[in-house]
Amino acid sequence: MTIRNARPQDADAISQLMLLAMEEIIYDFICQRNKQEALNFLAYFIRLESNQYSYQNILVVEDANVIIAQVCLYPGKDLLALRKPIIAYLLENYGHNLKPENETQEGEIYLDTLAVSTLEQGKGIGKILLQFVIDKYVYIEKQRLGLLVDKINPNAKSLYLKLGFEVQTNLLIFGKEMEHLQVIPTKTEYYNQ
Repeated sequence: MTIRNARPQDADAISQLMLLAMEEIIYDFICQRNKQEALNFLAYFIRLESNQYSYQNILVVEDANVIIAQVCLYPGKDLLALRKPIIAYLLENYGHNLKPENETQEGEIYLDTLAVSTLEQGKGIGKILLQFVIDKYVYIEKQRLGLLVDKINPNAKSLYLKLGFEVQTNLLIFGKEMEHLQVIPTKTEYYNQ
């Protein structure tokens, strides 16, 4: 099992995983419940640079040359710039004038999506990938790492809390009540490595 940076040619495999994490959101984006259209939308943006879902912002877990998990993350300060091409594309191609809430802000690396293949779930792969991201951004680069968790997903929240995330605030994003969690580097964490 290897964790590596994504490449444009990984787009089809990554889109399948990413859709697991945000299927309803993507259907809302494209104004239709069409799985193939949603996958095409995601793969299109994964292949491109300089957008929220770009391969540039994605790490994958690969096992036996098969991508089995992905995490998409980027600096919160870049959200509006990374979102801009997606909003323009949705308006031009779907007639959807999307005006989403800001799920992140300056001062954190935002974990947008994390997903593990349905065939590989329950094996701890998501936890391994999440710990890799925490080690890289929090312990090595000394940055805050943030994410949103749906209030109706206590298992995910429990995992995040065990790995050092703390609830910062509650938000309403895409009509859902979400909790904003962060891992914040501290001097104690620097010495405990």
